[in-house]
Amino acid sequence: MELSLRRHLLSPARANAEAKAAPAETSVRRQNLVILGAALVAFMLKLAIAYNTFGTNDVAAFYMFAGSLREHGLEWTYRNGVIFFSNFPIFNHPPLTAYYLELIANLSKNPLLEGSGITFPFLLRTPGIIADFISVIVLTRMRETLPDRQIPQWGMLLFAWSPVSIMVSGFHGNTDSIMTMFLLVAAYMCLREQPVLCGIFFALSCQIKIIPLLFLPIPLFFWLKRETAMRFVVPFIVLNLALWIQPLTQFPLLFFRNVFSYNGYWGGWGISYWLKLTQWTQFDGNFFNLPPGSAIVAQSLKIGIICAVIVIAWRRRHLSEDAVFDSFAYGWIVFFAFAPSICPQYLVWLAPFILFLSPKCYGWLTISAALALFFLYNDLTGGLPWYIGIARNNPNGASPTGAWMIWPWATLFVGMLLFWRNALMVTSASRVKIAIS
Repeated sequence: MELSLRRHLLSPARANAEAKAAPAETSVRRQNLVILGAALVAFMLKLAIAYNTFGTNDVAAFYMFAGSLREHGLEWTYRNGVIFFSNFPIFNHPPLTAYYLELIANLSKNPLLEGSGITFPFLLRTPGIIADFISVIVLTRMRETLPDRQIPQWGMLLFAWSPVSIMVSGFHGNTDSIMTMFLLVAAYMCLREQPVLCGIFFALSCQIKIIPLLFLPIPLFFWLKRETAMRFVVPFIVLNLALWIQPLTQFPLLFFRNVFSYNGYWGGWGISYWLKLTQWTQFDGNFFNLPPGSAIVAQSLKIGIICAVIVIAWRRRHLSEDAVFDSFAYGWIVFFAFAPSICPQYLVWLAPFILFLSPKCYGWLTISAALALFFLYNDLTGGLPWYIGIARNNPNGASPTGAWMIWPWATLFVGMLLFWRNALMVTSASRVKIAIS
């Protein structure tokens, strides 16, 4: 009745447009309900996996870190790290993660939780599982907000039920999914034109892992173009300073060495893996004291990535709000194509942004990454059923992790070349159009 009345009052063209839009909106909402239902099932599956498994080395390392933090404090843990199995990992996480580790270490000793089987490994993985579900919610909201850039339902269902997400959040045991969720929400706040909330959520992503700082130019230039940069910068700086106040005032050099200067393991991903396969001594090394050749390559790659992200952010600052997600996606692709070191669980970092940029690319990435992670974790655990995965670094030769990770790296590298070619074609077409006019 209301729709008929509006058709009489409005112009015929506009009335017909609204008549077509109403069923489309209803269809999107119905699809989103199906997607959220699938995400809820995946949420329960991840909880079941986390409840019945221990996870990987990272869970053991975090447990040791929690004990060190409780007994010696944050400064001592940054300085000394922990030793378990044959590894000597340093604590490279911001303080907020340290506070959470202390919290769940204490909670896991609660008699009520112990009696219910709620252990430290389960508590460590629960926030990441929740973060995955929130990320699905954000993407469904974007489907309603951006009718012209609909993520197809199959892509959303694949994201909700991503094997990569199930293995990383449900089994691996780390904080990567939480960081991704905060970064996704920060990008969503650009779409909502909320610079203050964008600054808050971007700062929170940096509190989980420091890598989002690489992408600071993207929202910064975005808000500068819209003359609201201070509303983004102030909450971003204030929140970071508030949560970093202890290390910044008590042991700043140690904090910057561990958190800001973390290098990862040479030879486990992409270019560094191929170079290490040459068995040349200059491309040898693993974590500490890299040979000059490896160190020069690693630093050159890092500088190149930083410059590329700055260029992407600057050249795309004037585009529409939804283009921010594309900018993050392009930045992640460059990062993963040229990064000298990547850990398996990092593959959740770029997933929602690649899905928004190109569902087809996301599909290929998910397939390649899922296969790589399955065979990797199956190797670390000794086969199905998985319970605990132990990674042992090989001091002689390339990392075994790198062999499995060739597939997702190659997918992203080829994707980067294709996106670059398309961008050049669009630029050339625009120049021709301008010349003709």
